Amino acid sequence: MQPKDADTSQDTKRRAWPRRLVRRFCRSDDGATAIEFALLALPYFMIVFAIIETFIAFTAEQLVSNAVDEMSRRLRTGQITFNMSRTTDMTKVQFRSAFCDEIAILIHCSPAEKTTPTKLYIDIRSFSTFANIPKTIPRVSSATFADLDTSSFQFSPGGPSSINMVRAYYRWQIMTDIVRPFITTIRPTGGGMPTDFLIVATSAFQNEAYP
Repeated sequence: MQPKDADTSQDTKRRAWPRRLVRRFCRSDDGATAIEFALLALPYFMIVFAIIETFIAFTAEQLVSNAVDEMSRRLRTGQITFNMSRTTDMTKVQFRSAFCDEIAILIHCSPAEKTTPTKLYIDIRSFSTFANIPKTIPRVSSATFADLDTSSFQFSPGGPSSINMVRAYYRWQIMTDIVRPFITTIRPTGGGMPTDFLIVATSAFQNEAYP
């Protein structure tokens, strides 16, 4: 038979055990790193994705600009002509297809996109003087980020010694929410969430007096 003092001691230990467990739990730092990582992972990766997406968008902008320069050079030197009954003549669709080949490393043009633009728009026109070349982006309204107005776009490059403008527009879709409000430069007609960074590249030149 155990002494009464022993029973009292065991009972005291049993009552004190939950308090000791709570104190050990409060002092323990096991798993703290995992919890901190879980709390910080989402904003961290959002920032990383935003940086990557911004870099890719600006890379696409440079790619479109290079394509405009290259296709303009071909027009200027007579390697590409329009409606001159030559083997170098290109139709609008053929020109768009050649332009798409220049940007294919990063931007894919579907067969439908080459015939009916929904993302890539190309405006090529001939002018009597450089002063007549438009200097602003055509928009459906005067709002800063209004949608693109494509009603005046043409494919009518001039012949030898003519003054021409080649301008390309591309709707680059922004996926990361954190960067979308800061990088989108166009708003859909009728409202809605903006998703597109409008890439614009322009080249103005006078064709060479090629034969």
